[in-house]
Amino acid sequence: MKTLIFRYWDRTRSSLWFIPTLMAIVAVLLAFCSVALDRAVTNWLWHAWDWTFTGGAEGASAVLGVIAGSMITIAGVVFSMTLVALSLVTSQLGPRLLRNFLRDTTTQVVLGTFVATFLYCLLVLLTIRREEEVAFVPNVSVALGVFLAVASVGVLIYFIHHVSVSMQANEIVARVSKELIAATGRLFPEHIGQGAPEESRAPPEAEFLDAFERQSRSIPANADGYLQFIDTEALLALAVQQDVVIRLERIPGHYVVAGCPLMRVWPGERVADIPVARANAAFALGNQRASGQDIEFAVTQLVEIALRALSTGVNDPFTAITCIDHLASALSRLAIRQKPSPYRHDSQGRLRVIALAATFPEVTGVAFNQIRQQARSNAAVTIRLLETIAVVARFTHRPEDRAALLLHADMIVRGAREGLLETEDLRVAEERYRTAMQLCSGTGDVSPDPSGHTEPRHL
Repeated sequence: MKTLIFRYWDRTRSSLWFIPTLMAIVAVLLAFCSVALDRAVTNWLWHAWDWTFTGGAEGASAVLGVIAGSMITIAGVVFSMTLVALSLVTSQLGPRLLRNFLRDTTTQVVLGTFVATFLYCLLVLLTIRREEEVAFVPNVSVALGVFLAVASVGVLIYFIHHVSVSMQANEIVARVSKELIAATGRLFPEHIGQGAPEESRAPPEAEFLDAFERQSRSIPANADGYLQFIDTEALLALAVQQDVVIRLERIPGHYVVAGCPLMRVWPGERVADIPVARANAAFALGNQRASGQDIEFAVTQLVEIALRALSTGVNDPFTAITCIDHLASALSRLAIRQKPSPYRHDSQGRLRVIALAATFPEVTGVAFNQIRQQARSNAAVTIRLLETIAVVARFTHRPEDRAALLLHADMIVRGAREGLLETEDLRVAEERYRTAMQLCSGTGDVSPDPSGHTEPRHL
């Protein structure tokens, strides 16, 4: 059930139609309510308030017709502006950013405002009667339509400002970085299930792990696609019901091929009792990666922006440096979080699920490898990479995490020695490398700088 909810909710959030449809429904209800109010209290309002419309049936029809025609025209202009912005941004910064723009609530609300105002005016227009015997002019409804039109003008002005700001590279990178930092806090819980924290983090005995490898049997995937979401609670309940231990063979973000092992079950002879369809129902597959449980997805988005900025056709190292700075923020937060245990226990403290997760060294490799390979001859980006490693090293406390940072620092400086032709640039890169090496090895005594740089930069 959770996988279905996730799949449909993710599609809904990534669409331009959901919020405008809701606003259109609200506009229809508002039209019926306002007309009903007009029928009940029009005569009283006519004498009590001066702000109600008093132009007669012809004037009301003209006003509502002008507003309705203007709103649908502006809605088309807004839609065209949105498509142009999407085309420009995706061509320069990457097609995978299209989801971020489609999920932009501001754009959806703006489209919904014009569509809702159009529908409201159109429905109110249909209620106007010109015959003398049954003449009816919804004065309050027309006044409300004028108010909505005035509000729509303000929304249009704000939308123009929003589009001009949201197309800037720094704003796009900051938006992706915010999503990455949110995913870091969301995807690294200490444990799932009801076991005690110490028990949840304790690895099983070596004898059990060896028996699991020899005696477990796999359950294959029944479809192809990117793994977007895993319902761990459903798998935990399944393991308790069947009295088995389940080990996941894929993590969110992996591409799954039908027929390949999706999970392994111990004892192996009980695999026949587990419905394959029910087991597969705990995994949501899609045509593209999603950020729900895939922390590396947002990392690859920042990396893609940086790689496109470093390409020969664009040649924008400043955008690449901005991406690296935001990667430093995310990796620093990831380094100080407790590493999630792969062992999930039930309420009785029994091991039921072994769920793998992306580790800090793996995320660091995704963040640095391709940028390092592309920027080996770019002094500014190379130096910033080494500075970033020094910044992140201040937050790491696990030996394996520091070893991963040191490995990347070694590869970066080796690439710089081969790719940088200017002696001064190489000297500065070597200085940054020594600082990063001291911090990664735990021997550095360089005090943190609010700017995040350990020494004055020489680019």
